[in-house]
Amino acid sequence: MNDATPATRRARVRAPELIGQGSWLNTGDVSYTLADLRGRIVIIDFWSFCCINCLHVLDELRELEEKHRDTVVIVGIHSPKFVHEAEHQSVVDAVERYEVHHPVLNDPELATWKQYAVRAWPTLVVVDPEGYIVAQHAGEGHAHAIEKLVEELETEHAAKGTLRRGDGPYVAPEPVATHLRFPGKALVLPSGNLLVSDSTRHQLVELEPDGESVVRRIGSGVRGFGRDSFSEPQGLALLPDGTVIVADTVNHALRTYDPVSGAVETVAGTGKQWWQGSATSGPALEVDLSSPWDVAWWEGRVWIAMAGVHQLWTYDPATGTVEVAAGTTNEGLVDGPAAEAWFAQPSGLAAAGDRLWVADSETSAVRYVERADAGGSEGPDGSAGYVIRTAVGTGLFDFGHRDGDAEQALLQHPLGVTALPDGSVAISDTYNHALRRYDPATGQVTTLATDLREPSGAVLVGEDIVVVESARHRLTRLRLPEEAVRVESVAHRTQRAATEVAPGTLQLDIVFTAPKGQKLDTRYGPSTRLLVSATPPELLASGDGADTDLSREVVLADGITEGVLHVSAMAASCDDDPANEYPACHVHQQDWGVPIKVTPSGTARLGLVLAGMDA
Repeated sequence: MNDATPATRRARVRAPELIGQGSWLNTGDVSYTLADLRGRIVIIDFWSFCCINCLHVLDELRELEEKHRDTVVIVGIHSPKFVHEAEHQSVVDAVERYEVHHPVLNDPELATWKQYAVRAWPTLVVVDPEGYIVAQHAGEGHAHAIEKLVEELETEHAAKGTLRRGDGPYVAPEPVATHLRFPGKALVLPSGNLLVSDSTRHQLVELEPDGESVVRRIGSGVRGFGRDSFSEPQGLALLPDGTVIVADTVNHALRTYDPVSGAVETVAGTGKQWWQGSATSGPALEVDLSSPWDVAWWEGRVWIAMAGVHQLWTYDPATGTVEVAAGTTNEGLVDGPAAEAWFAQPSGLAAAGDRLWVADSETSAVRYVERADAGGSEGPDGSAGYVIRTAVGTGLFDFGHRDGDAEQALLQHPLGVTALPDGSVAISDTYNHALRRYDPATGQVTTLATDLREPSGAVLVGEDIVVVESARHRLTRLRLPEEAVRVESVAHRTQRAATEVAPGTLQLDIVFTAPKGQKLDTRYGPSTRLLVSATPPELLASGDGADTDLSREVVLADGITEGVLHVSAMAASCDDDPANEYPACHVHQQDWGVPIKVTPSGTARLGLVLAGMDA
C-alpha cells in the first residue's frame, strides 16, 4: 500500500506508556512517563546497539535533535536482539560509545516494543504534544520527513496552546578519565609501536609497545571530516608503502595516515552515506560509502567491510577507484559466487594467504573469501572470480557460546578476526566476551580466553596476541595458549514473538505515505522496490523475488509451519513543486526479518510500515 499524498485524518490513537524492566539512562536516575513529557513533541526511537541501521538513525537525528531541542524530546527504547544486549551495563556502555544525548529506556524484555507492535529495528514513532501517535517510520532516511512534521506540530500546537517549550530531561553522565574510550581496532606499526582507533574520542592513538604509554594522538578529538578530524574510526590496515588506511566509519570514508609525517588524507568516500541507486564503482573520491567498519590489504587491493550495506568493497590505490566486490545489499547468510552472496554487517577482516577471513557480525558467523578456482568452481559467467564460504555460523537468529565441530559451534556477534601463524583464525567473539579460535585443518572451534569485555579486534605481537578490550577501554596482552579453555555450551535464538499467519495466500502490504509536500519520484521509472525471500527458502511456494509494487500476494507452502520472511523495501520521494527543475529527493528504506508461524486462526494480511500509519 503506498500513497503519494499526505495521509487523511484518522481516528487518533493514544500512545501506549513507556514501560520496561530496565532502568532509564541519561536522566539523572529519574524515570519518566509520557504524561511527564506532555506538551513536548516526543520521537520514540526503537533501537538496538548491534544494528548498523539503528546507528545510522542516531546520526540522522543529531541535527534535528539540536535544532528543536526546546520542543522535541527523543526517547530511545533499547530493544535487544542478542542476550548480551539485554545486560544493563552493556546498554550503559553503548549509550556512551555512540554519544546518545537523549533519555534511553532499557527494555530488555521488549515490553514497550510489543505495546507499539514494532516489527523492525530501527522504528521511529512520533507522538504529538497531546500524547497521540501521528506518524511511524521504519528504517533509515526519514529525518527530513520527521523534521517537516515537527515544524507542522510546532505551529499547530503553539496556536492551540498545547506546546511547552524548555529544557528537556537529558542529563549527561559524568565523564571518565582513561587513555582510550571504547577503542575499535589496533595494528603494529613498522616502529613496533601500536596504533589504535580510539573510536568514541574520534582519534587514532599511538602507544608504545607496552600498549599503555601514549606517544601521540592523531585527530582533534572532535567529530568531523576535516584533515584533523575523524568520526568514530574503526578498522586499520598497513599498506605496502608504510602508510595506514583507516576506516573512518561515521564519515563513510577511507583516510590514510602517514606515521612519519603525520599527514591525514581522504582517499575514498564523499562524507555522505551510500543509498540504493548510488554508484557502486568509480573514482574513489566521487563514490559514497556506507559505514566502512574494517579494512585489509589482500591481493593487491584494500578490501573493505562495508557494514552499512552488508557488502565487501575494494579500493585500488593504484587507480584511485572503488567497487563492490561481494554481496547484494540483502542481509542474511548466503554463500556462493561473490556477486550473489549475502552478508549481515561484516565488521572484521583478516588476510591469510589465499583467504580473506570475514567476521559477519549479525549472523554471528565467520566466513571467508577465496578465488573460485581454489574451491573447484567458477563464477556465474564462467570466469574464475571470488566465492564466499561460511566456516562457522548458521544465520541471523542463532547465536551462543558452543565449541566443537564448526557445523554446530556458536558465536555471538563477533567483530574481529585475526590470522594466526598456524593457519587458524582467532575470533574476537564480542558479545560472548571471549577470544575464540577456528582451525580449518580440524574443523574445530575452541575458546582461547574469557572475561574479555567486548573484544572488538586483536593483533599478533611476537608470540603474544594483543586484544582490544573495547568496553574496558584498554589493550590486553595474552600469551597464545597451548590449550583451549573449557566453557559450558549455551545456545540462543532471538526472542521475538512470531506473527501468526493463515496458511495459503498471504497479502503483504508495505505502507508508505510520502511526506507532506513530496510525491513518489517517477521521473525515471518506478520509485519503489520490494524484495521478498524466506528462511527456509521452501517456506514460500510463490511470491519471492524483486518487483516495484509495494503490495504483493505470497503463497506459503504446505507442510512448513514456521520460518522467517525477509522483506526489503525502498521508496524515493521528491519535493512536489512543478516550478523546481531540480527538486530535493529522499530515499526511505528498511529490511525486515519477520518470524512467522502458520496457524488456521492466523492473519491473512501482513502490513509493514515504512512510513505513515497502517489503516
